[in-house]
Amino acid sequence: MISLTSPIETWAHRVPAGAKLAALSVATVGLFLLDDPVSLGVAVLAVAALTLTGGWDFARAAARALRILIPFLALIAIWHAVTGQVAAGLVVALRLLAALALANFVTMTTRLSDMVAVATRLLAPLRRLGLPTRALELALALVVRFTPAIARKGGLLAESWRARSPRRPGLRTILPLAALAIDDAEHVAEALRARGGLETPKTST
Repeated sequence: MISLTSPIETWAHRVPAGAKLAALSVATVGLFLLDDPVSLGVAVLAVAALTLTGGWDFARAAARALRILIPFLALIAIWHAVTGQVAAGLVVALRLLAALALANFVTMTTRLSDMVAVATRLLAPLRRLGLPTRALELALALVVRFTPAIARKGGLLAESWRARSPRRPGLRTILPLAALAIDDAEHVAEALRARGGLETPKTST
């Protein structure tokens, strides 16, 4: 759970973490500046093409991680359609899909330690002011790491439900998914404590 970097080596693994996270931030802002379905559809196809540059096996793993999002995106689109805002619903769904797929690509090609290192550099001004930042550095990295992991486990829960029942899972997997997320969080906390991840380095006098 600590590391979700894809074992399938791609060109993106060799790109510095800071550059990837900066590009992700700029691209996400750009997605929120787009407000028509055609442009956002092109953006989704561009992210899909980017993911495919890692090879078919890498792309399939990325798609599996995002599969749980499809019902939520469909629900957003349907709700907007019912309220007479079809275009707006499509815009929101496509924007979220592109942003999350791009974030998933960065997550799969970046080690957790590299993300923490980037956060450490960005928070350096706060440390100079005497503020502790270690917990925040780890929190930022773990939020990025947990998102695709939880999405993947949600997909597995849905598949398990469909294997046992002809009915659609709907919201029935929410509570089990929440329990899994809490359990994972406890395991990560134990692992961090065992490694001294939240300890503040001692200075010699």
